[in-house]
Amino acid sequence: QVQLVESGGGFVQPGGSLRLSCAASGNIFVTYAMGWYRQAPGKPRELVAGLTSGGTTTYADSVKGRFAISSDSAKNTVYLRMDSLKPEDTAVYYCNADLQSFSPRRTYWGQGTQVIVSS
Repeated sequence: QVQLVESGGGFVQPGGSLRLSCAASGNIFVTYAMGWYRQAPGKPRELVAGLTSGGTTTYADSVKGRFAISSDSAKNTVYLRMDSLKPEDTAVYYCNADLQSFSPRRTYWGQGTQVIVSS
């Protein structure tokens, strides 16, 4: 059974920084991509940043230059460094992984971690 466990969310003032972590555990054979999505109240879930196994990164326009995604493949962990945070970054952040375990290749989701940016 594959699990994604996020950590690092919390409350921060505008202009501050946070680092989110997401560790994937279980019988993982191949990880194709990992990423972060977020969902603010009353809004649809949106891609924040993605990282493929080949090192290709994708960012939402709203976070380019402020957020950075990275990974430690040996630990099956993906990170999201968030700098210059704005109130509009407030949301529940979800980790996402496209991987193959004993089950066929599929997408897995974490339980989410809350980020609140407010003065």
